[in-house]
Amino acid sequence: MAEMFSEEWMQAFQQGWNAEPGIKDALAEIGFNSTIGFGIKGDAQATGVMVVENGECTQAGAYNGEDLDWDIRADKKNWLKWQKKGIGMAGLGMAYASGKMKFVTGDYGAMMKNPKMAGPFIKCFGLMKTIETS
Repeated sequence: MAEMFSEEWMQAFQQGWNAEPGIKDALAEIGFNSTIGFGIKGDAQATGVMVVENGECTQAGAYNGEDLDWDIRADKKNWLKWQKKGIGMAGLGMAYASGKMKFVTGDYGAMMKNPKMAGPFIKCFGLMKTIETS
């Protein structure tokens, strides 16, 4: 088991991401390139980071000061809840509107208006279910 967003956890996330056509291939179709940080709300910086090039996750690990296109934060209890149960479009909207999920960097509204981005983002929560987390 790995701590959520640790080096080990992020590398498992990378493997799952690249094996999931509903994420990797869907994002490749729109030429998605981003550096994405994940972390705990209130922390000074993200904990984990991944680099996505044309839909494929090419690097993942501990955050080391990279410039982030997306920086997504939530309380650890919420991350663990979403990891266990997943989250749908309505749940994601509620989490964002209630402040349970915060986008420190990145345009949540633009992503949600683009089904080719929103769909893979939702699928990431299903992918998180497959990673053993401590």
